[in-house]
Amino acid sequence: MRIIKPVAVAAAGAALTLGLAGCKSGSSSSGGSSSSGGGVKIGLSVSTLNNPYFVQFRQGAEEEAKKEGVKITTTDAQNDASQQANQVQNFASQNMKAIIINPVDSDAAGPAVKAADRSKIPVIAADRGVNGAKVAQTVASDNVAGGRLAAQELGKALNGKGKVAVLQGTAGTSAARDRQQGFAEGIKAFPGIQVVAQQPADFDRTKGLDVMTNMVQANPGITGLFAANDEMALGGIKALGAKAGKQVKVIGFDGTPDGLKAVQAGTLNADVAQQPKLLGQLAVQNAVKAAKGTTIESTVAVPVKVATKENVAQFINGS
Repeated sequence: MRIIKPVAVAAAGAALTLGLAGCKSGSSSSGGSSSSGGGVKIGLSVSTLNNPYFVQFRQGAEEEAKKEGVKITTTDAQNDASQQANQVQNFASQNMKAIIINPVDSDAAGPAVKAADRSKIPVIAADRGVNGAKVAQTVASDNVAGGRLAAQELGKALNGKGKVAVLQGTAGTSAARDRQQGFAEGIKAFPGIQVVAQQPADFDRTKGLDVMTNMVQANPGITGLFAANDEMALGGIKALGAKAGKQVKVIGFDGTPDGLKAVQAGTLNADVAQQPKLLGQLAVQNAVKAAKGTTIESTVAVPVKVATKENVAQFINGS
């Protein structure tokens, strides 16, 4: 198992005061009553809960909130940047002590985060950064390093030569940008590999299927695929059919349960695995510290690992 060490390790926190009434119907709340949290509340806005990765992220956050004795209210932005801005504004207007945001769009999140900052409410950015606004901390995987790892794995699988396609994430998100950057940098080490097609599929399985189907039709000689998350990789695998993992080598990114099963089945040759539960735990853990006025560092880099058929059992047993 290979591990990318954190580039910058930090802790961030946020907790909230009483009263998150009037939350949207898509929200859920959990919490505890231990002394460490002091009865504070945390608002968490997740980009989408229609993605297994973010379901794991929420689970980690809510488990940590219970452990810390704080109450957390989770809202689902349903991949709608405007809806998420409203959620963050609602958290701020209700005098929350801190907010955790997993941005739908790194740029669009800026104004609402600025408003929270003006109200002296610390904001923790989780999994994706926020552009154009100050956050107390960003907790995220080292996506650039992960993109490089994906390029290395694909280069090895192709023995250094071939034509590859790239399914990119949602434009405007730091995760999509950083993974693409890392992959572009890493693939340069393989001059015999040519990127013949790359297009966003918005981190979505159905879109991954549609975009990959079109790519294969336009480029029948494709021998490799890098998908910037597992959902797109699984859509791409469906488009490739019997070629997936064999004539066409496929590398994913996330380490979701379905992604790891695909590695086990051999249709996904390798998966750059994140640790979404740990990411959620760290966001809440450090949110509590920030709520108490503890000084926190600006960045937490959560390690990523490579899952292959040889070691995937370790990931499945531990997930």
